[in-house]
Amino acid sequence: MAKKENDNEEIEKVNEKVKEAQRESEAAAPLEKPEKIRIIASAIICILLLGAIAYVANTIIKKINYTAQNPTFTIEIENYGTIKGELYPEYAPNTVANFIKLANNGFYDGLTFHRTIPDFMIQGGDPNGDGTGSASLKDLDDNLEDEEYAINGEFVLNGFMQNTLKHKKGVISMARSDYSSLGSTTIAKEGYNSGSCQFFIMTADNTSIDGQYAAFGTVTEGMEIVEKIANVEVETRDSNSTETGEDGNTLTADKPLEPPVIKTIRVETYGVDYGMPETHKPFDYYSYMMQQYYGTGTNTTTE
Repeated sequence: MAKKENDNEEIEKVNEKVKEAQRESEAAAPLEKPEKIRIIASAIICILLLGAIAYVANTIIKKINYTAQNPTFTIEIENYGTIKGELYPEYAPNTVANFIKLANNGFYDGLTFHRTIPDFMIQGGDPNGDGTGSASLKDLDDNLEDEEYAINGEFVLNGFMQNTLKHKKGVISMARSDYSSLGSTTIAKEGYNSGSCQFFIMTADNTSIDGQYAAFGTVTEGMEIVEKIANVEVETRDSNSTETGEDGNTLTADKPLEPPVIKTIRVETYGVDYGMPETHKPFDYYSYMMQQYYGTGTNTTTE
């Protein structure tokens, strides 16, 4: 009888060990399939969220540290070489937009530097080649009318206060008409807003014209070429000269005998679109003078 009880105890111990082994086996068994999917999906979502957060943070940091590269210009001049420089839309945005459109549309190709003064500046970009010409709307866009236009002067004298660029050696600026001698403030302002396509490059510092012309860039390479052009032989340096040339015409002051030809001007914008410049109908100086002296013509200004 005692032996039977001992056998039962042994059986109970064995059963208990089996149960314990089953419990351990169940604890160590792989998770059920739905549970595995849930855990894997959660892990993937966490990874994606962390990636998205990192991307957004990196984008924000790049934007904070990003500085847009200013557009750069290249002027190739026949028999002289290449002039390179940088434009400053932060100082004269509309003037820069105008220059970019004209240059990249090929407007300046084949034009000349028609006025050169040592220790002052060289001036070019006139389709007439004598300082009287303007660009047309069609030069900005083939779909526009073939009508001359002008742009407002972006300089302090004209109330445009953000342009603080000084006319130092190498600075490129917008040429314009000067009607101040006519004695009318209103007409003088027409001159402020008469720029179109002509530009000049300084060959020396000149503080006397600071704030009176729209400086919009500077030369970074090729100043020796600019200076060479400034010193070419001209018809005369006397602005009051009545001397005539072989053709019988009065000699023009500061006009090169052989005007340097602009082969091309192109501007690299580095993917930025500076848009179309704001333009307006230019002041009709001839009609104004006819009205003043003869009472005819159309006055395009109001006092």
